[in-house]
Order: sequence, then structure tokens, then C-alpha cells
Amino acid sequence: MRRMIALGSLLLLVGWVAVVRAENWPAWRGPTGVGISAETQVPLHWSDKENVRWRVALPDRGNSTPIVWDDRVFVTQAIEKEHRRTLMCFSHADGKLLWQSGVVYAQHEPTNAENPYCSGSPVTDGERVIAYFGSAGLHCYDFAGHELWHRDVGKVDSWQGSGSSPIIYQDLCVLNAGPGTEAALIACNKRTGEIVWKVLPPKVGGGAAPGAPPPAGGGFDNAIQNADPSGAGGFLGSWATPVVTRFADHDELIVVHPLKACGYEPLTGKEIWTCKGLPDQAFASPAIGDGIVVTTGHRMAGGGTRINAIQLGGRGDVTATNHLWETEFPKECVGSPVISEGHIFLVTQFGSMLCLDLHSGKKVYEKRLPSEGTLGGSWSSPVLAGGNLVVPNHSGEVFVVRAAPKFELPASNWAGEEATCSSVAISDGEIFLRTYKSLWCFGKPGHF
Repeated sequence: MRRMIALGSLLLLVGWVAVVRAENWPAWRGPTGVGISAETQVPLHWSDKENVRWRVALPDRGNSTPIVWDDRVFVTQAIEKEHRRTLMCFSHADGKLLWQSGVVYAQHEPTNAENPYCSGSPVTDGERVIAYFGSAGLHCYDFAGHELWHRDVGKVDSWQGSGSSPIIYQDLCVLNAGPGTEAALIACNKRTGEIVWKVLPPKVGGGAAPGAPPPAGGGFDNAIQNADPSGAGGFLGSWATPVVTRFADHDELIVVHPLKACGYEPLTGKEIWTCKGLPDQAFASPAIGDGIVVTTGHRMAGGGTRINAIQLGGRGDVTATNHLWETEFPKECVGSPVISEGHIFLVTQFGSMLCLDLHSGKKVYEKRLPSEGTLGGSWSSPVLAGGNLVVPNHSGEVFVVRAAPKFELPASNWAGEEATCSSVAISDGEIFLRTYKSLWCFGKPGHF
């Protein structure tokens, strides 16, 4: 009898472990906002014929990353010819489109030609899903696709368009809205859309030439040439998505503004600390690990990336006390970094993997990812799962790189050349990739 009870307990434990391993991916950069998945049963190899659970065509290009909650997969999607900004909901099981809701917004909104509208990912708490449509506002839907509320959070008039994603913290939806002349860090009641608090970022220049047409050409590698200078908001600012982290006995909302990073009380917007000296153009979300915040930004003088490390635990202006180190790297890093085992991992715009020591900022290695496609660069952000980094490039190749101080490449996967600037989402042992043509779901058998 005891053996039967023990066996039953073991089966319950095994079942429980299987459940906790299958996590949702409810927001940009995953459940903790820092690009780390707790799952280990993730496919290592796939192609257009191997380990494909399903593939569905998308109506237009887009740069946002999908999110996953139980039996639903959500993707933001602009349809440029129809002036529509939408949220699409697919079945997790087979990729069937369940519903598509959104708005028509026909007014001109400047953006980079390589940054389509709706480039921010949605966020969900399992009851509602919230999407940022730039100048068309913040929109909240239930799981049947009915709009619950919408909120005007200011026009986007940046030359580069918008890119930040909303996050949910307790009863709040927090958004780094903008950038541009109406940029603001905003917290709304997630149930009603009512604005609870608002913080204005530092003012930055960047020039403006209202009415000027966007220049031609450029592509991903020279995207600045495809910016739209008709925007009065200029080309500087922050596109970074905020992250909430637990430190000591309290939560902190970490935001990378232009010129500085800040920690706030999430429920009130009250500033806890600020660290100055950052670049005035920030694309990436902060990485957090070992009590350290790592930020990246674009160097305007000479180009490249400036990387800063800030020790958590400070109060007030911590520029002179908690700023651990700063290093400058000659190549652009558009995607967000990941921290693992005392190292920082980034991918460059030109398709190389960069590893730095977390505590000193010294370069450990830089290694070119062996692309076979015509677009070997990357704007995507690495995702960590099972000790590996999953990194897409512009051609839709997805590399699996060991999260270690020595470069190792266990796998290189390609499902056909489909351009992408998206990052992967990982949920229930599956990898989700959004390209300009398709939404892919890669699954078992065979895993990390």
C-alpha cells in the first residue's frame, strides 16, 4: 500500500514538473522581461520540413514578436495599404486564425521604412491582451477579440517610429510611449485604461525638417537612410521596453531613457534612482542579472554601441556610486542583451555574437554567425533557454549558441529565406518565429 502511495506521489510530482516547465510567454522578452525561458524541452533542430508544428501566412510584414498564453498566440500586425493596425489571435494547437481586431488610422505617422507600424509586442495577463498601436493609441481586448478600452497616449513623431512594448505589473499597464515630442512613461489601470501616473523623459534634440520626404534606399544595414525626417520629434529618444525586477524587499521598474537610466516605484512612478551619462538614442531593453542592470545605446559620435553596467541598490543620483563600468563597441547592437553565468551576450547588426564579462565589461569574444542567407545581419534579441541562446538573423536563419565564454554553435536552422527582425518566443516546448511572410511554430521531437 505504501509503495502504491509513493508511486502515486511520484506520478503527481512528475506531472507537476511537466506543468511548471511549460510556461507562457506573455510579453516581449518573456515572463520576466529579460529574454530568459525556464524551459529545457525546446527543439534544437528544425527546417521547413523538420519539426514544424504549423506555419500560417501573415497579411503584411512586421517587426513585432509573438506572445503566447495557453491555447492562444497573439501578434500585432499593421496592414499598410488599408491603414489598419491590428491584433491577431491564433490557435496554439494548429495556427488557425481565431480573430483579428484593431483600428483604422489613416493620418501620416513618420517611421523608418524598415520599421513597420505595430512593431511593439502585445502583453497579456490571461484575461486581457493589450497592444500599442503608436499614434493610434493603446488598445485592450478580451480573449474573444472585443475591445475593452482604448487610450490616446500621444502622437509618435519620431523619424524612426515607435517600438516599445507595454508590460503588465499587478493592476497596471506600463508603456514607454513615443518617442517624439509627446514621449512619456505612462502607467494605466489595466482594467479601465485610466492613466494612474505619468513621467516625462529628458528632452533631446535630433533635428527636424517638417515636410521633408524620406530618402530612398538603405535596407537593414543602412536603415538610418530610410528614416522619415518629416517628424518633428527628431531621430533621438528611447524605444526601450521597461523591465520590473525584484531587489531586496521591493520591486523596481527599470527604464532606459535617453541620457539616463532610472529605477521607479512601479505603483506610483516615484523615482528611486537615476544614473546619467547614457547615449541619447536607446533601442534595447535593459538586461538584469546578479543585481546588475546592463543598458545599451547608440553612439551618435562615430556610431557603434555604448554599454553601461549599473549596480542595483542605490538611491537618488547614483552616477558616481553605482555606475560600475562603461565600454564602447564600434558595431551597432540593436537587439537587447541577455545575462547568463556572469557574462553578457549581444548580437550585432552585422550578424556577430558578442560576449562580455559582466563585472568588468571586457570583451570575451566576438564571433561571426555563419549565415548562408543574403541578409546575414540581425536586429533580433537573443533568448536564453536550457543553456543556449536562440538568435535569428534578417534572413530568417536561427542560430543556437551556447551561453558560455567560449563560442559554440550546436545548431543552425533555416526554414527558407523569409526576412525577419523579430525575436523568438518560447512556450510549452515550442519555438515561435514571426517573419515578414509567416508565423512559424517549431516543436518536438528533439530538444536541448
